[in-house]
Amino acid sequence: MTGPLEVLLDLIFPPKCVFCKKLLRKGETDLCPRCQEHLPWCVGPEAERTLEFVSLCASPLRYQDEVRESFHRYKFKGVRGYAKAYGRLMAQCVRDHLAGKYDLITWVPLSEQRRKARGYDQAMLLAEATALELGDVAAETLVKVRDTSAQSGLGKDDSARRANVLGAYRPADPELIAGRRILLIDDVVTTGSTLSECARTLRTAGAADVVCVTLASARK
Repeated sequence: MTGPLEVLLDLIFPPKCVFCKKLLRKGETDLCPRCQEHLPWCVGPEAERTLEFVSLCASPLRYQDEVRESFHRYKFKGVRGYAKAYGRLMAQCVRDHLAGKYDLITWVPLSEQRRKARGYDQAMLLAEATALELGDVAAETLVKVRDTSAQSGLGKDDSARRANVLGAYRPADPELIAGRRILLIDDVVTTGSTLSECARTLRTAGAADVVCVTLASARK
């Protein structure tokens, strides 16, 4: 969007840094200079993790401080407009770490119950924004068939998290999945239990490989 309408919207809703909420100056996009320099960026090999059933998972940021606070506004307070900015960061992470490793972009879905309560599926918005930035589209490949307890409420207990999501997903379209290398998108990776269960489901449906990208990594 360009022109008079964009100028008017900027006057009414001046653009702010998605992490610290500082007003952005002309020419600045998404992040202020301070956050651009001081956010807990994951650089090089520290941006990468391997998970069960996942060949590689990459994240541009560590889940702490301003990153955590920003994400909570996005996920729990309805600030869904952050998805576009997050998508740009995640797309660059894909270019840096996962280029040439996937054929199809998808996401970790919410249950229908959780999506209705929240009003949107935050991972789907991230997948759509990331795909758009990469000149691609995101496709639905999984359906969450069982509403589970929030993983964050289970702490960092790997076994409890794995049990919580076991069997919670099914393929939405096995023909779309078969033989494809899948880029699976989610918001934050902690133990990796959710991504691993989704990847297991995709591989069982015939996916050739699964790689992942998340906005942030909560632990290595």
